[in-house]
Amino acid sequence: MNHRPPGVLVLVIGPSGVGKDTLIAGARKALKEDRRFSFVRRVVSRPADAERDDYTGMDPEDFYAAEQAGRFALTWPAHDLSYGLPISVDTDLALGRVVVCSISRHAVPQAIARYPMCRIVQISAEISLRADRLAKQGREHRDQIVARLARVGTRLPADVTPIVIDNSNSISIGIHAFLMSLRQIAGE
Repeated sequence: MNHRPPGVLVLVIGPSGVGKDTLIAGARKALKEDRRFSFVRRVVSRPADAERDDYTGMDPEDFYAAEQAGRFALTWPAHDLSYGLPISVDTDLALGRVVVCSISRHAVPQAIARYPMCRIVQISAEISLRADRLAKQGREHRDQIVARLARVGTRLPADVTPIVIDNSNSISIGIHAFLMSLRQIAGE
């Protein structure tokens, strides 16, 4: 009998500007030939810029219809938008893969309840770097960036110990640390 080990859902969290999408993109590129890993793009109820955004954009009405049709493995609200992970997450986990995705911190308890085989990777960065990165994205005015930086994130459940990666150094150092964490998770 073939006993395939269950997959692991890796939830990448961290405040805006820490470089989550950059680290995920770097790991996706480095691990593109390694079938143990699957990198899932979030679906967000707003248009996406294919050159800049690491998510799939969807009209809010279409998002709601997809959610009602069961096309998402997990959904959550944040910042007046709807976010979701496609149902392909379930297939990849059933195949024993390490499934990597970016998720809002407040959705972590919901994800853990549905997928007990979760690991949390928390990305951090110095606040001055975060401010610079957010300004370079050009999506928000200075006042909005200041407000975003001042927000206090939701606490993780007491029984959750994340892997913490400080992404305050070069991109290559951050990607290397993230890759080491993912390979460690795959080897567990």
